[in-house]
Amino acid sequence: MPFPAPPQAHRYVGRFAPTPSGYLHFGSLVAALASYLDARAVGGRWLLRMEDIDPPREMPGAQRAIVETLSSYGFEWDGEMLRQSERQVAYGAAIERLLDEGLAYACTCSRKQLEGYPGPYPGFCRNAGHGLDDAAIRLQVPDRAYGFTDRVQGEFRQHLGREVGDFVIRRRDGLIAYQLAVVLDDAWQGVNDVVRGADLLDSTPRQLYLQEVLGLPQPRYLHLPLIIQPDGHKLGKSYRSPPLQPHKASPLLLRALRALGQQPPTELNDALPADILAWAVLHWDAQRIPRTRTLAESQLR
Repeated sequence: MPFPAPPQAHRYVGRFAPTPSGYLHFGSLVAALASYLDARAVGGRWLLRMEDIDPPREMPGAQRAIVETLSSYGFEWDGEMLRQSERQVAYGAAIERLLDEGLAYACTCSRKQLEGYPGPYPGFCRNAGHGLDDAAIRLQVPDRAYGFTDRVQGEFRQHLGREVGDFVIRRRDGLIAYQLAVVLDDAWQGVNDVVRGADLLDSTPRQLYLQEVLGLPQPRYLHLPLIIQPDGHKLGKSYRSPPLQPHKASPLLLRALRALGQQPPTELNDALPADILAWAVLHWDAQRIPRTRTLAESQLR
């Protein structure tokens, strides 16, 4: 549902960008809540984007369920929800530009061919001159490190040549890779602050490089600690994490606030979701977020 943006909203534009491969779970709630509060606490805009560029992984009905769950938990976003599936023309244009500039190339390597090379992609197709049919598109990376200062995780650097290698921006089946889509969409929507899980910390240097070669602005980044299960897996759709239930909105919002290092008073224990969010916006302090990459779910009761 739309939320009226205050006049000063241009100063901060944030977003929540779920993938409709399943229902939202507690880990999703922590990410949504942090991004929402970080934006609203400074009078900023908060956008909702559905990252639906991988149809084989999409669960029927998940998009509607995600929107309904966010609404039932009291979240209000600015403007209409953007679907990445509607942005294919922009993705294709960016790929054409990178190919024309010699920064990207066609790759016909299969997973089986690369099984014996566990490290970065060895560059077999970099100078092969393959046609684009039945081929992935890789972005050629420089032999240098990219780094940034994360608002929670601190300094992070990664050498793209040694640690990543040329990475895929369009898959062999024609589907657009996350790295390219997220960079283009954040820039197109004017997102200047990205709040997301620490599982994407490792992706950020690739995105910094894409921003550089495409001439796009670099947002600030805040990578939240991941909520993990007793077996060490992060909460997610692949590990039977229970979906968020509307009747549990208030206690789960309070639990998510505590996971983010915030200190909701006991008076909020029986409050409605809207009242909890109103309190949280007024008292949001990102400096309280635990400076770690993971948090055990069992410790967040």
